[in-house]
Amino acid sequence: MKIDWKRKLTSRKFWLAVCNFITMLIIALSGDQELAVKITALIMAGAGVIALIVGEGLIDASQGESNVHSK
Repeated sequence: MKIDWKRKLTSRKFWLAVCNFITMLIIALSGDQELAVKITALIMAGAGVIALIVGEGLIDASQGESNVHSK
């Protein structure tokens, strides 16, 4: 079974699961709650950037394919 990384990296559920795991890991290891919130915010910001890049890449690729087929 092949993992669809494009779909995973643009999934909000995936990024929320990652944030939840990291946050709980920080708190379980006696980390500060404020640190957990900051790291979660950084992960979600990075997830937004990744989703934008992958999404735009998919759009560009589909437009490129339609241009190739129309010639």
